[in-house]
Amino acid sequence: MNYILPTILFSLATWSPPTFFVESKINMTTNALKDEPSFATKAEILYNDLNNHNGSMPKIDAFTKALEGFYDLKSKGKFSKNILTIIDFSLSSTTKRLWVIDLAHNKILLNSLVSHGINSGLEFADSFSNKGNSLKSCLGFFVTGEKYVGKNGLSLKLDGLEKGTNDKARSRSVVVHGAYYANSDILQTQHYLGRSQGCPAVPEKVNKKLIEMIKNKSCLYIYHPSKSTKRH
Repeated sequence: MNYILPTILFSLATWSPPTFFVESKINMTTNALKDEPSFATKAEILYNDLNNHNGSMPKIDAFTKALEGFYDLKSKGKFSKNILTIIDFSLSSTTKRLWVIDLAHNKILLNSLVSHGINSGLEFADSFSNKGNSLKSCLGFFVTGEKYVGKNGLSLKLDGLEKGTNDKARSRSVVVHGAYYANSDILQTQHYLGRSQGCPAVPEKVNKKLIEMIKNKSCLYIYHPSKSTKRH
């Protein structure tokens, strides 16, 4: 179910940092602080609104870093859509740890299970790599590419935006795709979701919907607290 939130206006004219407003709440905050709210304060307001309507969110640190990076990179022309996908790999694979957020209309479009790489961990992912054949997930900011049909059916190319961290994603064939092992019924026989060869694999029933939402130059951010962000 989609949840429409109070109108939030985002200004991308400058980056220092980007400014967005929730009219009533931001005004109250501004009056209280007698100053322009910090980016973290604004992000927290949006986070709480989304959480109140959806009931499930990534960790606040993941959300804040994703939002900040999105506006930074969008101001540099990396993205053509106001769609932000967050994968929080600090969470258990038994939980829905992927969110697609429409920042133009301030609502969550999708919340789904997602697999990590087989060599990244069992229930929790804790090891990541940019190397080919590592069978590990990689972290950071990606721009979505073109969809195609491959060995896993309908899939979506990803281009990593962080040198040394995820810029080998396309050559490694780290893509979004559907997989039987990412379906929730596997949790009935084991205490963790099935794992991929490094791709963010999702349940087959949501794969097409997800790909159509985020294809062609939207932002995807994969978070883990072990990594500092270095965008380019």
